[in-house]
Amino acid sequence: MKMEAVLNCSQHEKPCGLLLQYGTAGFRTKAEHLDHVMYRMGLLAVLRSKKTKSVIGVMVTASHNPEEDNGVKLVDPMGEMLAQEWEVYATNLANAEQHELQAVLNDIIQKESISLQQEASVAIGRDTRPSSENLAYAVIDGVTALNSKYHDYGLVTTPQLHYIVCCCNTEGGYGTPTLEGYYNKLSSAFNSLVKQAHDQGDKNKCLSVDGANGIGALKLKEMEKYLQSTFSIQLYNDGSGGKLNHLCGADYVKVQQKPPQGVEIKSGERCCSFDGDADRIVYYYNDSVGCFHLLDGDKIATLISTFIKELLVKVDLSLKMAVVQTAYANGSSTRYLEEVMKVPVYCTKTGVKHLHHKAQEFDIGVYFEANGHGTVLFSKTAGEQIRHLANMEQNDEKKTAANMLLNTVDLINQTVGDAISDMLVIEAILSIKGFTVQKWDEIYTDLPNRQLKVKVADRRVIDTTDAERRTVKPPGLQDKIDDLVKKYSMSRSFVRPSGTEDVVRVYAEADTQENADRLAHEVSLAVFHIAGGVGEEPKPL
Repeated sequence: MKMEAVLNCSQHEKPCGLLLQYGTAGFRTKAEHLDHVMYRMGLLAVLRSKKTKSVIGVMVTASHNPEEDNGVKLVDPMGEMLAQEWEVYATNLANAEQHELQAVLNDIIQKESISLQQEASVAIGRDTRPSSENLAYAVIDGVTALNSKYHDYGLVTTPQLHYIVCCCNTEGGYGTPTLEGYYNKLSSAFNSLVKQAHDQGDKNKCLSVDGANGIGALKLKEMEKYLQSTFSIQLYNDGSGGKLNHLCGADYVKVQQKPPQGVEIKSGERCCSFDGDADRIVYYYNDSVGCFHLLDGDKIATLISTFIKELLVKVDLSLKMAVVQTAYANGSSTRYLEEVMKVPVYCTKTGVKHLHHKAQEFDIGVYFEANGHGTVLFSKTAGEQIRHLANMEQNDEKKTAANMLLNTVDLINQTVGDAISDMLVIEAILSIKGFTVQKWDEIYTDLPNRQLKVKVADRRVIDTTDAERRTVKPPGLQDKIDDLVKKYSMSRSFVRPSGTEDVVRVYAEADTQENADRLAHEVSLAVFHIAGGVGEEPKPL
C-alpha cells in the first residue's frame, strides 16, 4: 500500500478531539465535521471490498435527521448492513488522530489477512442534502488514494444503492445494477400484480405522498412513468420549496402523531410519508370527523403478512413463515397475527440489524419496526418453490395465486426497508383485496400507548434481557414494573437504555389512553428513583 498517498491528505485532516461512533445508522453528525470521516470510509470500503472480493457500497445520507446533518453508511455484498465486527474498524478509523492513521489501517489489514493485490470496487450514492456532493467527493478521494475503482451513482435513495450493490454481487441474479433496472423490476412486478385487482371505478385511485423534501420524492417522480395508470400519485413536499425533513416526513408523522405540513388531506383519502433517504414509510388518513389515524410499521407488517399467508394457503405451499417485531410493536398486532392469522411472532432487540438477522431464519421472514422501516425476506428455497409453482402449476386458480406470490417476491426490495417498494406492495394489496385505508385500519385496533424518556446519571445502570422486555439491573426495578402493570387491564410496560444519550426510554400500553399514560408515568417514577434519575422528578401527563 502506498501510504504516502493515503496519509498525504491535508484537505481531509481530522479535527483534534472529535469522536464519533459507527452504529446501525452508520455515522451521523453535523455535516461540517464529516469530511475526514468520508475520506476514511472510502479507505475502509476499499479494504472491505478486497476482503470480500465484492463490490461494497458507500451511502452519504443522514436519513431523517435535519438538513444540516449528514452521515455515511457502508453496504455489504448482499445489500445488507456492514458486518458488526467491521463497525468497530469504522469507529477506530474515524477517530484515529492523523499520526495514528497508518497504524490503524495496518491493524485492519493484518487482522483480516487482506491481500492488497486484490482488486476492489466501490459503489457510491448520496441524498439531496446541500453537503452531500462534496462529502461524496471525499469518499472518492479515499477510494482513489488506494488506487481502486469506483462507480458514482450520484443521487439515489439508500434502498436503491443497497439494491445496486446486491445486483453487482449476484452477477445480475437479483436484477440489473442500474436505476433503470430497479424501476423496471419493481414496475413490472407491480403492474402484473394490479392486473388481478377488481375494478373499483374511480374510488381508491389517488394516493397523496409526502416526499419529506428528500431523495424519495425525486426518485418517485422518475419512477411514475414506469407505472401503469392504475392509481394516481399526488406528490407533496417534493423538494422544490421546503427544507428536508422539516415538519414533514415519516419520522415527524410517527413521533408527532399528526399529518405533515404542506400536505392537503381530504377526509378518508389515504396518504403516506417517506423519510429523508426513503427507507421508511408510514400511512395515515383523517376520518369523517377530522380525526387523524396512523398506520405504522405494525399495520404494514400485518397487511403484508396476511396477504402472503392467504396466497400460501391457496397454493398449498408449506413454508415456515414468521413476523419479527421489537418490544415496541403494539400488543394488538401481535395478538392478531398469532391468534387470528396463526402466524408465529418473534421479538428481537431494537434495531434493524437484529430484526433482519432473525428474519433470515425463516423461509419467509416479515419484519417492520413501528417507525415504518422493514421488508420481507424470502429464503432461496422459498423463492425457488414459488417460481417452480408459477411455471408448472396446471390448476388456473393455483397458478394465478402462485404468480401473485412470485410478483410479490420481485416487488419487495429484500436488501433493506424501501419506502418506494413498500408503498407499491401496499398499494397492490389494497387494490387486490378491494380495501379502503379505513378497512385496512380496522383489521385490528391498536392498544393506547405512551412513550416517555427519563434522564439518568448513567444509562449503563440499566441492563435488559428477553429482547429488552425485562430488566435484570438495577435490582428491584423489574419487580416494581411488574407490580405496576398488574394494576391495569391489558397492560404491559418495559424500559430500555438509549443507545446514544443518558436517558432511559419507557413504553407502556393499556386498555385506555388514560391508563397507558398513568402506567407510563408510574414506571418513569420507578426508573427515576431506582436507576439514578437526574433533574426534576417526572410529572404526571
